[in-house]
Amino acid sequence: MSEDSHKSLSSTMMDTQALHSESWKIFQIMAEFVEGFQKLSVIRPAVSIFGSARTPKDHPWYALTEEICCKLSDAGFGVISGGGPGLMEAANKGAKMGKSPSVGLNIELPMEQRPNPYQDVELMFRHFFTRKVMFVKYASAYVVMPGGFGTLDELAEIMTLVQTGKTQRIPIILVGSSFWKGLMDWINQSMLASRTVSAEDLQLIEIIDDPQKVVDAIFDYYEGIDVDPADVSEEIPMDL
Repeated sequence: MSEDSHKSLSSTMMDTQALHSESWKIFQIMAEFVEGFQKLSVIRPAVSIFGSARTPKDHPWYALTEEICCKLSDAGFGVISGGGPGLMEAANKGAKMGKSPSVGLNIELPMEQRPNPYQDVELMFRHFFTRKVMFVKYASAYVVMPGGFGTLDELAEIMTLVQTGKTQRIPIILVGSSFWKGLMDWINQSMLASRTVSAEDLQLIEIIDDPQKVVDAIFDYYEGIDVDPADVSEEIPMDL
């Protein structure tokens, strides 16, 4: 066999192996969706909580997240977090102290992410996009605590989905006015001034610091539109 033929055969074999590997990823993704749908479809209504994985237990944000999620749980909302440490742990811990399920959507990462011990329902994902679908599909509200790039990514995505009508409008509550002030100032002074967003887009967000007022705002929203929050996730489309 000539050198050129050998190289061609090796290249073909590598391409076949790569295609086989990619094909199996489809089944991995399907399995993540199936398990997520089966376990989360019975947890309604629910609130998805986002926040930093790096916040220590003695930080005021940790205690605040725990209190908010305990109140949400006692009010009848399952709490869905990313399942890891920091404010995700505080969310699951608070929910566990209440009456409703504590859910963790864990992700395999090389560092930082480790499952916290306060989850009634624990799911593990390899893929961010399947995990994000679960955060959105079964949520009746979003509560966004202080966080880093991951939290900003999740906030931008849910804002985009609501803004473009890919999901129904539901409450999006930012907690920590001093933390979010710089971002909101920039959005108003740069994005709104440049007309890359509209004033109506900014009305999708509420900024609230008091734990009880977070819960009240969610109930007030659904009472205002005369809809049971447990029914909302049924109507959210899957074309994310």
